[in-house]
Order: sequence, then C-alpha cells, then structure tokens
Amino acid sequence: MPRTRVDTRAEIRVVAAELFARQGFEKTSLREVAERLGITKAALYYHFPSKADLVRGIVQPFVDEVEDLLADREAAADVDARQFLADYFDVVLRYRQVFEMVLRDVSALAQLDLMRQMLAWRERTYALLVGPGASPARIARATVAIGGLQDCATTDGPVDEFRDAALEAAVAALGS
Repeated sequence: MPRTRVDTRAEIRVVAAELFARQGFEKTSLREVAERLGITKAALYYHFPSKADLVRGIVQPFVDEVEDLLADREAAADVDARQFLADYFDVVLRYRQVFEMVLRDVSALAQLDLMRQMLAWRERTYALLVGPGASPARIARATVAIGGLQDCATTDGPVDEFRDAALEAAVAALGS
C-alpha cells in the first residue's frame, strides 16, 4: 500500500529526529534522511522545503505542548507544584527524542529562533514554582528540580520506576 502524504511527513520526522539526535543537526544531511527512508531528495523537499523546516516540524509539537502547559498553569489561580512537575515530566518523556536532539545540538534552535523562547520557559517555570522575584537559593532549588526531572525523563531505563522517584526528589529539591 502506498504511503500517504501524512504518513510520509511523519516518517521523515521520526527518521530525521533519530539521525539529528545521534549525529547532530549540522552533521546530518537531508540526503542521509532520504536514503534511510528509501525516498528521493526531491520527495523529501516536497514535504520539507529546507532542513530548517524539517527541524521545526520535529521540534514545534514539543514547543507547543510546553507552551500550552505553561500557559495553562499561568492562568490558574493556584499552582500545585507536584502536579506541574508531573505534567512537565510527562511532556519531556513524550518528546524525549526531540529533547535529546535539542540538547545535542542547540544550533538548530538558534537557527529557528526558538532558543529565546525555550530560555524564557525557565523564567516562567521559576515564577510558577517559586514565585516571581524569588531568592537565588529558591531559584537554585527550582533549577535542580526541573533539571533533575529532565534528566530522569530522558534516561534509558524503567520510566515507571523513575517517574515517582524523580517527582519525589524534585518536590524535595523545591523545599518549602
């Protein structure tokens, strides 16, 4: 059965994300992506006119989901830190390959002008977890909580076992 346009786009994103995560954005050619899929470069360009468009197609769903999570919590009267951290863990887990790709080669984000947006997440997250104008000690605790969760969500291993332990550690890192 022939591939549909949607299937092909999805397959391209999956294969490209694997290659970008392993080799980096700069070292992965679109020819490699096309060869791995068994399609021509012209077919790849039909779906993604440039490498930047392909990276945006991979990263944008992750960006959108984090933006939605932050906006939802910012609109709430009260933020349950544990629930926010759990939801954030789950987003990173769903997009772990994208997250690893981004960590491996941040140049892709810079080219897409997403770096500024992702850095702004940190400030928004701090505001949600420890409040605006928090002390350096509280910000350090929030940094450890979020950073530790991200590391646990992208660790190979039994995610179910990691999730609860990671959440408990993140909440403990925040302190009172």
